[in-house]
Amino acid sequence: MDKVLFGDNQFFAVSHLSDEKSREQAIRFKDDSSIIKVLDQARECGINTFMCTTHDRIANICDYMRANPDKYRNFNIFPCMPYAHKYANAVTDLGIVGTIKQYVPGNIFSAFTKGGVAFIRKDFISLMELLIDAEMKMFKGVNTPVIFIQNVVVDMILGLKMFEVFREYDSYIRTRYNAEPGYITMNMPALLDVLNSLGIENPIICSSINKIGFRMSGDNEIYEKYLTEKQFRPVAMQVLAAGALRPAEAIEYLSQFPKIESVLFGASSKSHILETKELIENKLSSAIVS
Repeated sequence: MDKVLFGDNQFFAVSHLSDEKSREQAIRFKDDSSIIKVLDQARECGINTFMCTTHDRIANICDYMRANPDKYRNFNIFPCMPYAHKYANAVTDLGIVGTIKQYVPGNIFSAFTKGGVAFIRKDFISLMELLIDAEMKMFKGVNTPVIFIQNVVVDMILGLKMFEVFREYDSYIRTRYNAEPGYITMNMPALLDVLNSLGIENPIICSSINKIGFRMSGDNEIYEKYLTEKQFRPVAMQVLAAGALRPAEAIEYLSQFPKIESVLFGASSKSHILETKELIENKLSSAIVS
């Protein structure tokens, strides 16, 4: 994976800092062209991976990329699924059957039958595969070398102790999409222990990693222990702790852990993108060398 991953929170009015900032972002990025402009600025800064939710508007971005294959030939997208708000809003607007017709790929009746049987048998694995296929439909023809499952599902599976779902997810992503599975969580130590117990070695785990323990289940001490002693591929997110930390201070903290493979961040101006990218690459590369 690239050292720097570009996120999408700023595009869809997600701000952990303030509602006012969310409103400003919603206005600024109301048109797809404004999102594409910032993605192109990230590319110009040398960032080649966009890690994003499966928000409906991402389908439009993928359409644009497919229409400009030479421009985005070496550009990767890391989908993060499911985007829960999408399904909740669709059920409200379209009803359950309408939502299935909207998002389930392929023959609607056979897919619905598969889902129906899964419900009856409580076959969560079949449901999982059905939903993955539905989410991945928009990314056809786009480079997706890593596919993440969102923390809302990962942490629910952890809580319900339905650990076998992780093994099946891992296998399905590798075999059907020829991609690496990734996991987003708010409890990295617990997830890593479970994945290792299932025989899933050196997994890609994206979790909050920051100096003040923002959205880190447990405390910094156990995270630091795992980042130092355990074998996995950490992706650090929410490194600025919703604006509580300055970039230099935040990245300096990450530089203690050479195993951190990538850092995920979002920004909406080219100067900020470039500044943050260079800070991450300089600090983390020097940590690996030393």
